[in-house]
Amino acid sequence: MSSTASSAATDAEGLDARIAAFLAEHDPAATERTEFLRARFDAGLAWVHYPEGLGGLAADPGLQPGVDRAFADAGAPDNAPHANIIGLGMAAPTLVRFGTPEQQRRWLRPLWTGEEIWCQLFSEPGAGSDLANVATTAKRDGEDWVVNGQKVWTSLAHDATWAILVTRTDPAQPKHRGLTFFVVDMHTPGVDVRPLRQITGESEFNEVYLDDVRVPDAQRLGEIGQGWAVTQNTLMNERVAIGAGTIPRESGAIGELTKVWRERPGLRTAGLHDQVLRFWVEAEAARLTAERLGQQQAAGMPGPEGSGAKLTHARLNQQISALELDLLGDEALRYTDYSARRPVIVRHSESPAGWRYLRAKGNSIEGGTSEIMRNIIAERVLGLPAEARADKDTPWKDLPR
Repeated sequence: MSSTASSAATDAEGLDARIAAFLAEHDPAATERTEFLRARFDAGLAWVHYPEGLGGLAADPGLQPGVDRAFADAGAPDNAPHANIIGLGMAAPTLVRFGTPEQQRRWLRPLWTGEEIWCQLFSEPGAGSDLANVATTAKRDGEDWVVNGQKVWTSLAHDATWAILVTRTDPAQPKHRGLTFFVVDMHTPGVDVRPLRQITGESEFNEVYLDDVRVPDAQRLGEIGQGWAVTQNTLMNERVAIGAGTIPRESGAIGELTKVWRERPGLRTAGLHDQVLRFWVEAEAARLTAERLGQQQAAGMPGPEGSGAKLTHARLNQQISALELDLLGDEALRYTDYSARRPVIVRHSESPAGWRYLRAKGNSIEGGTSEIMRNIIAERVLGLPAEARADKDTPWKDLPR
């Protein structure tokens, strides 16, 4: 195919033709869900901006929303993105950026179809905001690495097949060096997942113990000692993914607030009207910014600006859910299921207002604390002087812990 013909096939009109041909061959009503999703991936219509052969067509990332709408309008199954948020938002872009062709072919299709759930083994009891201080070790043993340590706040670890893992492989190097990045099979002997109960009653998060876990060197992402560069790329993708939330207008927290506002006129006052409008404008500005950042992420260029989107998402989610609670009064307090349980990850619209209010409290911690986000914005976006740091060139093994 000539370059001109190829380009025409991946513009909006060309994609419409591809989708129509695909749906004519794969009737959503008559095709089993997983079979349909696999076929969509193989046709390059999963994430169209990804390379050919990896679920995409190397097309403009701005075309993806239109592709998703076309499949939704046809009644096609989606890949339940809310159930594999770490895989889709963080692991996949990292695999595309740092994975070998063999790793990409092995992991990307079952990740996109949701057949394999992913989690993220990053934070530790002594390395949360200061992630570069991780103490989990990986020591080479032939063609394997033997991993020992503890990770914490791991969403979906109880459901995950695979995890992205950052470890320390050379403690004689300063803390930002001497790190190496792996993909680990969560069913490997020595992986112990334990629930952490949160304020909603659920155990969405986990602590994970790694005791002599053997990880093949073939599951290493990037070079030995390149772990911080891979981790930074993953974190920038994570912050864009969190900050983007759900792209359609009036979705997420602002969608729930406006629904209450429109359906319950008896709750309205002039002062509250002003407040709702202000939040609507802020949420819409954040949505448009996140959409632009999402396209930048899809092009493989996640930047520190994602920290601003993540910070704004956390603040707005908390403020908007609090106003919804104020509107509903005692009705909003009727969230009574505090039983310890493993949740099925659901969209916020499927949960009561009280749950949304409580769950939003975690937004300013997960994916990097709001304080760390402000530091990143100050230093890497605004170009302000960096904070003085005494540990930058000291070997990690010599740092007090």
